[in-house]
Amino acid sequence: MTEEDSPASGATIERGEKDLPTVTKDGVPLTTNIDGVVVLQPPVHVDHRGALVEMYTSPEFWNAPFAYAYQTSIRPGMLKGWFAHEKKLDRYHIVSGELLVLLYDNRPDSPTRGVTMKLVLSEKSARQVLIPPLVWHLSLNVGTEDAILVNLPSTHYDHANPDRFYFSIDSGEIPVDVRSFFPVTFSGPQHIAGTFA
Repeated sequence: MTEEDSPASGATIERGEKDLPTVTKDGVPLTTNIDGVVVLQPPVHVDHRGALVEMYTSPEFWNAPFAYAYQTSIRPGMLKGWFAHEKKLDRYHIVSGELLVLLYDNRPDSPTRGVTMKLVLSEKSARQVLIPPLVWHLSLNVGTEDAILVNLPSTHYDHANPDRFYFSIDSGEIPVDVRSFFPVTFSGPQHIAGTFA
């Protein structure tokens, strides 16, 4: 095989896809937030004894009452979603781990209908997200340990009639390629394996 025949010979800068800006010089995201979604990084107080993370802080996060609380976990490389709720809003607070949260707004009267949004919840970034009713959401653990999440939704869970609707990631109903966000891992020097190999 000559150098000209090599697959790498076409990998010139002109053939590459130029990266687009994602934040301003001041660190403000250039992406569009979905209407009604609130993302927060609450205060964390650290001293020689340990850390205290505030959960019940910003008024905009708590406009609607909360009626129920639970903790859930997602194992590394696993996901939960796509889910949406007709009346309930979710308030996620990450305790530990790292989650990629994908959101899609298909509400008929929303000014952000058709917008997708992605954010990372972790101890190093935003820790809380408020997800309004009818916004589709999915959580993917992109870390190496179980992600522990507390949800403080606006309504109790109704065991007889759950307010939860579901689409599989392969349904085609939501225009997000979820598989493109799964981490690629090396399982040997000559072999690259994806999560869904």
